[in-house]
Amino acid sequence: MTLVIFDCDGVLVDSEPIAVRVDVAMLAEVGVPMSEAEVIERFVGRSPQVIVAAVQDELGHPVPDGWFDCGEERIRAAYVTELIPVDGIAEALDEITEPVCVASSSGHESLRFKLELTGLYDRFEGRIFSATEVANGKPAPDLFLHAAARMGADPASCVVVEDSRYGVEAARAAGMDVLAYAGGLTPADVLAGPRTVVFEDMRALPRLLRRP
Repeated sequence: MTLVIFDCDGVLVDSEPIAVRVDVAMLAEVGVPMSEAEVIERFVGRSPQVIVAAVQDELGHPVPDGWFDCGEERIRAAYVTELIPVDGIAEALDEITEPVCVASSSGHESLRFKLELTGLYDRFEGRIFSATEVANGKPAPDLFLHAAARMGADPASCVVVEDSRYGVEAARAAGMDVLAYAGGLTPADVLAGPRTVVFEDMRALPRLLRRP
């Protein structure tokens, strides 16, 4: 059985430009100035816990109480007015006949919120896995291996659809093939590598899955 494992942010929902914009503002407010390019390079595809730990390392002390939650509230408010599905993903999902699931660095509540907001939740209900369920988030392979096990799939038969450096590295570490979407924030040359096909139009996904 071929199982198609989707990342969420940047693959199903076009959330990353919104989150990066808010992250830059939040970092500046605590004295850790970063450009959008730096945030993309360091944090896109990582779990919230990794981001907080990195900021605390930069500061040399804990982040202020409520800082992370405030950022999440700002991002959530922006999602309500701005979040849309990734261009072409609905059409791609309509054509894909293989079993599908989601494996994301986001928490379950956040995943449900984003997928419901964009009308995609029903397509994956009961088959959504979060990095909160495993010991190590991306780029460790734990999350993708967990999703495969829960879905009863051999990791070698899984294909991961990812858009971030860390997600692609996690999929390769899990021994899975990768379809790396370069239509978002991460450049194609960063995503390219072994067991990886880079593409820029989600509407091409069903065709790429049919390739031998």
